[in-house]
Amino acid sequence: MIEIDPLVEGHVIHDPRIPAHENVVTRNLIDRLSREIPETVFVKFDDNEEEWTYAQFQTLIAQTALGLQQQGVGMGDHVLVWLPNGREHIRVFFALNYLGAVYVPINTAYRGHLLEHAIDLSNAKLAVVHASLSDRLAAVETAKLQKLILCGGAAPTPLRSDLYEDVLLPISGRVTAPPRRIEPWDPMAIIFTSGTTGPSKAVLASYLHLYTNAGPETWPFVTSEDRYLISAPMSHIGGMAPMFVMLVRGASFALVERFDTSTYWESVNRTRSTLAFLLGVMATFLEKQAPKPTDRHNTLKKVVVVPMTGTMSDFGERFGVDIYTIFNMTEVSSPIVSQANPQSPGTCGQPRPGVEVRLVDANDCEVPVGTVGEMIVRTDRPWAMNSGYYRTPEATAKAWRNGWFHTGDAFRRDGGDNFFFVDRTKDAIRRRGENISSMEVEAEVLAHPDIIEAAAIAVPSEFSEDEVMICVAATGGKTIDPAELIEFLKPRLAYFMVPRFVRTMAELPKTASAKIMKEELRKKGVTSDTWDRESIGDRLRAERF
Repeated sequence: MIEIDPLVEGHVIHDPRIPAHENVVTRNLIDRLSREIPETVFVKFDDNEEEWTYAQFQTLIAQTALGLQQQGVGMGDHVLVWLPNGREHIRVFFALNYLGAVYVPINTAYRGHLLEHAIDLSNAKLAVVHASLSDRLAAVETAKLQKLILCGGAAPTPLRSDLYEDVLLPISGRVTAPPRRIEPWDPMAIIFTSGTTGPSKAVLASYLHLYTNAGPETWPFVTSEDRYLISAPMSHIGGMAPMFVMLVRGASFALVERFDTSTYWESVNRTRSTLAFLLGVMATFLEKQAPKPTDRHNTLKKVVVVPMTGTMSDFGERFGVDIYTIFNMTEVSSPIVSQANPQSPGTCGQPRPGVEVRLVDANDCEVPVGTVGEMIVRTDRPWAMNSGYYRTPEATAKAWRNGWFHTGDAFRRDGGDNFFFVDRTKDAIRRRGENISSMEVEAEVLAHPDIIEAAAIAVPSEFSEDEVMICVAATGGKTIDPAELIEFLKPRLAYFMVPRFVRTMAELPKTASAKIMKEELRKKGVTSDTWDRESIGDRLRAERF
């Protein structure tokens, strides 16, 4: 039998901006909900009929927490978690927070220098690792790591190790209370950024940060009756944060191992999910499947699509769902949120209550309506965004200068306070004195019926500034003719935005969270298999009037 010590009491928080502990701190939430709604399902698995009710969930988390506690894990300790989505990963995530420890998930695709960088930055002494990944550790420096707990069987490791089932599933004992109350502003997780534009940074996230990220006030369209279908990896905020914010609501989530276009709607219906998040590329994959009479026969009611390049009205009509969109990133908490089915093409929505948003120039001076500027953000609630970049004070100071968080994203806004994403500032292209949004180029390329994914990047010009290159992958069974693609784009884009170079690939390189790795494409630049529009004498010029 596993016993649980009551939590230590603390001072009363009088600030109305801070939710009560039982509504925002993981341990308090799990204990409260297991009493109030014990038979309500919290977790539904896609691979079989298994469900975990709130009462069952508390039992499982307490068991895993006891096992971690017996391994020496306590309040404030960092534990590296290197696992695919699954039952063990869910249990370890919530059990660490149940102890007041810090969950540090890393991408299962990491290896080599990137893996070494994450291990060193984590400051963790203990790691929970899938056995199939352990051999990668032999090729890197493991910094402060002292011990591994292996899931999925035994495997050779460079460090001493035990098996998950031997040490994290004790049958009796007492889960002791942390030495002090777990506070809403305590660190809950360290989340590595996707690393699409450079080395991943380690974002310190508090309970309040993730509560505000997509909680009841921020995403009011999500209710306690919803079930959120999660297909993103738990190493990404899009995989782990929805689990927590559905716990906050006393709602439920369903877990699939990964996004799969061919089986997506089967997973939706099998898990009876009502809510999903889709990256724009995922929505494109689904939309470019051949229509079926059963397309509207699914349980989804709401889909959050990011980015939304048009209005997505065709998608919503075809699949019978309401469309929402937002702007968010690991470091912030959804500062921009739309209403259902926004009609301004390409919008991210409007600033939500409790947040201030400005668009500024390089000197942090606000730009006029309609002018592109970097988005900077601050919130009314303390700790509602990141607590800095762990062990990277220079990056923290740069991002938080002048009391605002600098997103590194370029936006414009209209007179109705609708915000429109233009580009990552590092992804913007400048050609012949013109600033070009890679996203706008990609949106028109993706309008081609034979193209399923695209990335516009800058490559060096032999003259000055940049040339535009588009990297594309075709839908199944199709072949892309670069010259035909350029003719398709000419009436759709300003002459200076039409790509000079076209590189056709079987698939674009992506992070585990399905974000295209433009930095990798930029490093390779113009490859031997890249087609050059100017090689056939096709040089575009401004119109003469």
